[in-house]
Parts: sequence; structure tokens; C-alpha cells
Amino acid sequence: MKNVFKHGAITSEFIGNSIYKHQSKTSIGAHNVFLGQVRADTINYKQVTAIEYSAYEEMANKKFHEIREAAFEKFELTCSHIYHSIGKVGVGEICLFVFVSAPHRKVVFEAIEYLVERIKKEAPVFGKELFEDETHVWKVNN
Repeated sequence: MKNVFKHGAITSEFIGNSIYKHQSKTSIGAHNVFLGQVRADTINYKQVTAIEYSAYEEMANKKFHEIREAAFEKFELTCSHIYHSIGKVGVGEICLFVFVSAPHRKVVFEAIEYLVERIKKEAPVFGKELFEDETHVWKVNN
């Protein structure tokens, strides 16, 4: 079982390298990527500056694995990768990277939506929104 967690933000270099590694897999005809980014929300007149993610990593990795395997059962995928940040991620930075590949394009659109919706509803990852005044509030996924 793979560890999906990356400490801090998921970098564009990491994302680009992940995509680059798939060029040698010539049975792939389509890729789709979802990138979750930390928004500069305003909550109760306070500006969010970052989200600090935490998780019971062993349990969360099992859930991510279960979600990923269910996608392979449901869709004709060649590859599927999920990465989630742990720790502090600033506004504008990437905190979730979901990447799927398949022989044909239609399936990658359906698979990405399926994966992201299940991750948001089921993955035991918790985000604490940090404000400019150094206060915080626990984030609600929606």
C-alpha cells in the first residue's frame, strides 16, 4: 500500500514529473488531472492564509487505497495516482493531486470525478484553516 501523503504543498515539479513518467506507457490514450488548491477564503471577515492538514496516516492511506482500487474496478484505467498534502499549505498552493490514465478519454473524466468526490466525502484528512490574525477554525469539506 502506497503512502499518499506529501509534506507541505505538492509542487509543480512533482506534478510535471509524474506526468512525464507516463510517456513511456504507450497503451495510454488519455490522462486527466485534478489539482486541489488552497483558496484565499474570507470567513467571518478574516482572511485564510493557509490550511494545516492532519490525518491518522495509516488509516487514511488504507482509505485512499480502497478508493483507488474501487476506481480500477469501476473504470478501465491504466494508472491512478492520489497525493494529498500533510502539514501547512499556503494560499495558492496545491494540496491534492489526483491523476488518472486510460486508453480512451471519456473514462478519465468520469474516473476523476468519482475519485475526487469519494476522497472529499470519505478520506479521514482534516484541515485547520489558518487566518492572518493567527487564529484558526477546522475546515468543513464541501
